[in-house]
Amino acid sequence: MRLLHILAAVLGCAFLAACASDYRAPVAERSVTRPSAPLFKPPAPVTAPAIEQRAETYTVKRGDTLYSIALDNGVDYRELAAWNNMSDPAMLKPGAVLRLRPPGAQVQPPVQAEARVQAQPGAGVQVQPVPAPGSVEARSLGGDPRAAADPQRTAPEPRAAAAEAARPELLKTGPRAIKLPYSEANVALLLRQAPREAKVEAPVPPPITGTESDGVDWMWPASGRVLAGFSKGTNKGVDILGKVGDPVFASASGRVVYSGTGLRGYGKLIIIKHNDTYLSAYAHNSNLLVKEGQSVARGQKIAEIGNSDSPQVKLHFEIRRLGEPVDPLKFLPERRS
Repeated sequence: MRLLHILAAVLGCAFLAACASDYRAPVAERSVTRPSAPLFKPPAPVTAPAIEQRAETYTVKRGDTLYSIALDNGVDYRELAAWNNMSDPAMLKPGAVLRLRPPGAQVQPPVQAEARVQAQPGAGVQVQPVPAPGSVEARSLGGDPRAAADPQRTAPEPRAAAAEAARPELLKTGPRAIKLPYSEANVALLLRQAPREAKVEAPVPPPITGTESDGVDWMWPASGRVLAGFSKGTNKGVDILGKVGDPVFASASGRVVYSGTGLRGYGKLIIIKHNDTYLSAYAHNSNLLVKEGQSVARGQKIAEIGNSDSPQVKLHFEIRRLGEPVDPLKFLPERRS
């Protein structure tokens, strides 16, 4: 019996010790990963592509002539002489600076357009253009413009308030703040609703190709096969095989700005100006049929093939864009086999 009392006392002590223990359920701490960088980063200003323009001046080098300078810069040699008050083109000296534009001509730089990006949480991204200097910025009619001049005028006039009520698109609305209890699901929901970084890419001007001819309708100047193609380093155009006396046609309509033999290496040469951008040249002719200042039509016979200043009978044909040689085969139509 005494043994039973002792056993009961031991069990009671063990029960009390278990109740008084400082045991707690394990708790796992979880941290919420927050982005270190801002959720929204304004993009760089969007600028308009620069417009390609002809140089304004040219420094004469040894071996240059008035005709070669005019051809390489896409201008009429007579206009070039007039712009620089040159009575004798033979007096051209190396180091002289020639004007490539008429006196008083001013080139205005292209206006650069900028864009500002504004974002509101949950309201998307809005791109607003920045007005150019000197322009008038249009503002919303939601406020009284006289409030800035008079600090005491804070409330809009009754008529303005009525106008705003009649036009709900002028009223500013925004998302209301939402309070959610902490949980992993709610944190993920808020991160999904946060505005993402807006990317505004500047428009990239397309590369200049042979199809961009500024309205010039090109045709083949001769019917022979191509002997040599365009190579900017060695051949500034294409060479077309022919016989002495074969016709040479104007590749496009325009005005003859040169007809003669003053350009070394070209023989009897004709240059036609089609617009402010494009010229075409026809070299090594045996006979010239048009004069300077004469207007010619596309397909009109202007010369005859020869071998002047060339060891072979051929037509050397060039297309110049702002004076720069370009590949004529990118402009001429494909021939039928």
